[in-house]
Amino acid sequence: MTNLPLPLLSLVIAVALHSATTTASAAQPPPNVVFILADDLGWGELGCFGQKKIPTPHLDRLAAQGTRLTQHYSGAPVCAPSRCVLMTGKHLGHAEIRGNKKATSTSKEFTEGQHPLSAAAITLAQLFQQAGYKTAAMGKWGLGPVGSTGDPNKKGFDLFFGYNCQSVAHSFYPAHLWRNSEKIPLNAKPISGHQTPLEGDVRMETYIGQNYASDSILAEAERFIAQNAQHPFFLYLPFTEPHVAMHPPAASVDRFPKEWDPEPYRGESGYLPHPRPHAAYAAMISDLDSHVGRIMDALEKNHAASHTLVLFSSDNGTTHPGKPGTRFHIGGVDPFFFNSTAGLRGFKGSVYEGGIRVPTIAWMPGRIPAGRSDDTPSFFADWLPTLCDAASLPPPAHLDGVSLWQRLTGGPAPTRATPMLWIFPEYGGQIAVRIRDFKLLRQRLATKNPGPWEIYDLASDRSEKNDIASKHPELISQAEALLRREVSPNPTFPIAIPGVTP
Repeated sequence: MTNLPLPLLSLVIAVALHSATTTASAAQPPPNVVFILADDLGWGELGCFGQKKIPTPHLDRLAAQGTRLTQHYSGAPVCAPSRCVLMTGKHLGHAEIRGNKKATSTSKEFTEGQHPLSAAAITLAQLFQQAGYKTAAMGKWGLGPVGSTGDPNKKGFDLFFGYNCQSVAHSFYPAHLWRNSEKIPLNAKPISGHQTPLEGDVRMETYIGQNYASDSILAEAERFIAQNAQHPFFLYLPFTEPHVAMHPPAASVDRFPKEWDPEPYRGESGYLPHPRPHAAYAAMISDLDSHVGRIMDALEKNHAASHTLVLFSSDNGTTHPGKPGTRFHIGGVDPFFFNSTAGLRGFKGSVYEGGIRVPTIAWMPGRIPAGRSDDTPSFFADWLPTLCDAASLPPPAHLDGVSLWQRLTGGPAPTRATPMLWIFPEYGGQIAVRIRDFKLLRQRLATKNPGPWEIYDLASDRSEKNDIASKHPELISQAEALLRREVSPNPTFPIAIPGVTP
């Protein structure tokens, strides 16, 4: 070859390099995707996000080996609409599901489940399924009953195992779980997640049944990884922890100090009583962390970790206040004891930061930088285009999110044509818009006395203490123009926005 003329030699080398690159690219399998979603986990409830009392070693390791997203927002302040945004890439101004409406309220055909996604809605799972991926979801669905247009099997999942209905998921010892369209009996004597408040002794064993649902869900996820490790897969894991009711296994509770709980939670703010509410809540988050550890172990054991993108987030912030006069929030949660919002204002059900800013981690060896914190503002609508980008899939048209893939892999932040927004008709009716570092919001829109615009500069006031609305009428005009353009009618989840909608 050294006797070849220089131009020909250069051509031969170029062809050889192209061939080698093409061969290497062909040998590189499409990435697997595992999306782990916590339920009502607060922004400050992981060690890697500042938690001091609850150990979360597996998630902390995931963050140390990956990237923390420190200004990432859920799709909504509560479960079902947040998951709708995640699955469809549509913000709440366009999302089909904008609240936690039960399927039984709109159709007598169903006995459990939430208002379903329509047949026309395209989900992330459908895109992966159409691309030849094996797809599965284990945990809590909440986007349509079995047999409806929102049935997970009709929305792209080859296999679903877990709770179809959010209300059933209030118990960790339910009568049944679902495997696709089949009811799988779990507890002959199920334990309801709701009991009337107690006056006498509160005993932990009263609310612990035979088969803990999380054990079955986690085992099913491990089986799926083992069975599909040699094939590209998309695994969605919407675990139920730490959503109340609190009745974790006694062994989990006993890992935490008895001194934490000088008084029991008697059920005065709903759900189940518990003799050691602080320890029980810590146990649920600790168990969630253990679930993540087992999933990571399963990826390693089955030689899938090196080409798997793992994402972790929460569907909304920590549990909201309960009955006036009690120190406990709904279900016995005490976010002040754990500093669950790390100084952010608000809780679940609120469009303040504590209701929608969620702890988020992205991990993929060799692609996503380790030990990095990224403060790029982003939200759930971004995940559909991001994962399409990561897997080289063409995204659908008319999405509301942007791809974060270049940013996650060390590149520049994306340009966002439309500011992030939230349209939430429940909990009094609320809206929020983030324009650069400014957060604009209104409350009580479903009442006779709608609240005024509030504006906070999150760059200097992440706790949203200093309302500067009077200084920025131009931002209000900008937000109202945006909402007039971006909010489509939704008669199932109506909301009237003064100055925007008639």
